[in-house]
Amino acid sequence: MIDIDLNTSVTDGTRRFDLAMRFACEAPVVALYGPSGAGKSLTLQSIAGLLRPTAGHVRIGERTLFDANRGIDLPTAERRVGYLFQNYALFPHLSVWENVAFGLTSWWRQRPSPRDAARVDGLLQSFGLTALAYSRPATLSGGQQQRVALARALACEPAVLLLDEPFAALNPMLRQDLRRELAQVCACWQTPVVMITHDIDDVLALADVAFVIENGQAVREVDVRHGEGRDITQRLLPGLVAAPASASERAVRALLLGIPAHG
Repeated sequence: MIDIDLNTSVTDGTRRFDLAMRFACEAPVVALYGPSGAGKSLTLQSIAGLLRPTAGHVRIGERTLFDANRGIDLPTAERRVGYLFQNYALFPHLSVWENVAFGLTSWWRQRPSPRDAARVDGLLQSFGLTALAYSRPATLSGGQQQRVALARALACEPAVLLLDEPFAALNPMLRQDLRRELAQVCACWQTPVVMITHDIDDVLALADVAFVIENGQAVREVDVRHGEGRDITQRLLPGLVAAPASASERAVRALLLGIPAHG
């Protein structure tokens, strides 16, 4: 179960943004879908412990990562959260192997344990990166960089995997294959996933349940696999999209956008 209830405000001196994010879900892959600036990244940062909300809670399974009322605020390193950043955030001076192992080391333990080293080797093999173990990120394709970043996120055996616009940095022609590959990874590792995206195709390819996000709130919950949805608030996203290939996809797109579905 992923149980999120967050309240916070951020300001840049001239503008203020209020986040009031509430959703709970037991689905394996949850998508937060909405436009840029809607509060999706702030939500992921709060789950990871990179941003401290003023109120609310973050619960993953039976663990409470944050609870303002109870004074619980686990440090990021103790949250067991894997984070795949939008630009992958690979260290250019480290090899592929060293990038994947990075989260398994610290200032007092600069080399991973034999068990952790074996896990890194296993991840590289799983992602088809063994031959690139000593390559630097600059020599890799976009898809290979994504695999390295994903392997690094999984190296710490996370309780939840956070994906920040996982395909935004890729050539559009690569996205379909990599969506399919990432879906296979999620199914194989069986780690709960929270993904943020503004692309409906990401939702259709990966998510079991999606929450439509607008102005810092979840306004609609959509069961992607069954084409069903319910309003959480009355504020819905505007917009139209081209008709997809199937009626079920059309229904899901309509639910995500809050527009009537047509036969």
